[in-house]
Amino acid sequence: MTDSQDGVADDATGVGRLRANVRNNWDELSASERAVAQYLASTQAEGLLFASAQELGSATGTSNATVVRALQRLGYTGLPALKRELAADFTNTVAPEVRLQQRIAHVGKNLENIWEDVFDEARERVEHCRRLGDQEAFGRAVAALAPAEEVFTYGVAASETAARHLALALRRIGRRSRCLGATGFTFADELLAIGRGDAVVVFQPGRPLAEFTVLVERARAVGAKVVFVTDELGDTFADRVEAVLTAPHTPTGITAEALTGLVVADALLLALTTLDERRAVESSHQLTALREQLLSSRGPATPPRGGKARKS
Repeated sequence: MTDSQDGVADDATGVGRLRANVRNNWDELSASERAVAQYLASTQAEGLLFASAQELGSATGTSNATVVRALQRLGYTGLPALKRELAADFTNTVAPEVRLQQRIAHVGKNLENIWEDVFDEARERVEHCRRLGDQEAFGRAVAALAPAEEVFTYGVAASETAARHLALALRRIGRRSRCLGATGFTFADELLAIGRGDAVVVFQPGRPLAEFTVLVERARAVGAKVVFVTDELGDTFADRVEAVLTAPHTPTGITAEALTGLVVADALLLALTTLDERRAVESSHQLTALREQLLSSRGPATPPRGGKARKS
C-alpha cells in the first residue's frame, strides 16, 4: 500500500493508526492478508464497527481466519481490539442518538441477521476477553479474594449487573459479600464498612470516576485488597491494586456492556469454589433446604371466593 492510498489521515486517530499500521506492515502481509488490510484501510470507521469477522471475510474474498491473522499482523489482538480504537473517535464525535440510528440501519429488520449480529459480537467479545486474559493477574486476584473476611463488589450503571451477580454468587458458596452501588456523598457511608482483611472487586469498563480513587485509597488505608475488572482503567490503577483483569467493553452497543464482566466474575467464582469445596457444598445444601422450606410453607393455593382452585 502506498502513501498516496493512505491519504492525509491523522495518525492520532483510530483510523489514522490503522492506516499507518497497514502502511508499515504491508511488506509482511500475504496476498490474502493484503486484501483484508486494504479493505480495512479504505472503509469508514462506522462500517468497521458493525462488521463481523465473517462479513469482512466475505467482503474481501477471504475467510474469518485470514481476517484475524491480518489484524494480528497489523498489531491488533483481534477485531474487537480494532473496534475499540475506532469507537473512541466515533463516540467522541458522534451523538448517541446518531450512533443508535446507525446501529439500527446496520442491523436492519431481518430477524435472522439480528440474531446472528448479536451472537457474532458476543462471541468476538468473549473470545477477545479470553485472549487478553493474564493468568498471573488472575492468580493474584484469586489470592486476594480467597482469604477475605468479606468481599465487596462495586459497579455503577451498566457495570452494576456484574457486581451484583458476583456478590450474590459468592454468598451462595458460603462467602460473606455485598454489593456497593452508591455514588456521591452517600458512597462515604458504604465505604465505612470496608475494613482490614476485606477485599473489593470493582467493575467498570472505562469511565474514570472520583469514587474509584476514594475507594482504592480507603482500601489501602484500612488494609483491604482491591481487584479491578476493566477495559481502559488498568494503567490508572495497576500500581495501587492487587490485580487488574481485562473485560473488553462493547464498541457498538449491540451486546450488553456487562457481558465480559460477567464472564470474568464467573471465572473468579469458580476458582474460589474449588479452593473451598466443603464450604461451597454445605452452603449449597443449606440454600436448597431453605428454598424447600419456603415452598412448603406456602401451602396449597387458596381458591378464590365462590370458585375452585386453578390447576397448576
